[in-house]
Amino acid sequence: MNWLSKVNWDDKGLVPVITQEMGSNDVLMFAWMNREALQKTAELGRAVYFSRSRGKLWSKGEESGHVQTVHEIRLDCDEDVVLLKVTQGGHEPTEPSIACHTGRHSCFFQIYDNGSWKVVDPVLKDPQTIYK
Repeated sequence: MNWLSKVNWDDKGLVPVITQEMGSNDVLMFAWMNREALQKTAELGRAVYFSRSRGKLWSKGEESGHVQTVHEIRLDCDEDVVLLKVTQGGHEPTEPSIACHTGRHSCFFQIYDNGSWKVVDPVLKDPQTIYK
């Protein structure tokens, strides 16, 4: 059996993907993959996702330079969620990594607090200077 066939793809042929930083275990982002994206991720050792809004594959870092090197690809117990363990690139070794298009380390930078969402993580780099 093809390893991709083990994944329980949704009715649109997609699977949710959680991306976690190797070492810190910080959850960096959430995205989607189709079969081609997951296969390319495994082949290249770099994260490739599927954009639902654009209807096409996108390689993390293709515009920003914030490439994700994949160390592990895991499948959850229900076989319907993928976890990537990555090293987030595109930054100096002494600087925090940036995974979010807002210029933050993680896409999960807001915390629920007493009835509202509060931003708790700083912008590390202005997105205007990241994207072309």
